[in-house]
Amino acid sequence: MAAAEPGMKQFNGGGGAAPDAERGRFPHCVVWTPIPVLTWLFPIIGHMGICTSAGVIRDFAGPYFVSEDNMAFGKPVKYWKLDPSKVFATGANAWDTAVHDASEEYKHRMHNLCCDNCHSHVALALNLMRYDNSTSWNMVKLCFFTLLYGKYVSIGGFVKTWLPFLLFLGVIVTVVLTLHLR
Repeated sequence: MAAAEPGMKQFNGGGGAAPDAERGRFPHCVVWTPIPVLTWLFPIIGHMGICTSAGVIRDFAGPYFVSEDNMAFGKPVKYWKLDPSKVFATGANAWDTAVHDASEEYKHRMHNLCCDNCHSHVALALNLMRYDNSTSWNMVKLCFFTLLYGKYVSIGGFVKTWLPFLLFLGVIVTVVLTLHLR
């Protein structure tokens, strides 16, 4: 694996730093934000990125483009803090190197909503670093682990994720009940 890219943003944050939503720093985290319309219909589906040890967000934002600190669909509303001691890859700064290498790989890939997307980018980074001694990370596993272990950055993040779905569900239930009560 290559060393971290010289042009990558570097911030003091240390490995043990806690997430700081106000500053947009989520060291050693997988971050998630809703995708308008898609998340309104399926609230567990959203846009995902992975952060460096300093908390800089990297996300596969579109064809041949990996964003740095500017997620494609807005600021993260949810994060899943990972344990850097569970990285089994060797070498100095294995976490950041894996995030960098995954990002470089995805700068040469076409984005596909269903098969090769932001979740796949995060999975590649985790596979490269052998997080939790595993190389079987994939988009489905990440989706469910983020759902189970992710924490909302605020009540607003929770509302932004679930309110549109609940309103949509309410409209459907109202229409169904109205049609059946006639």
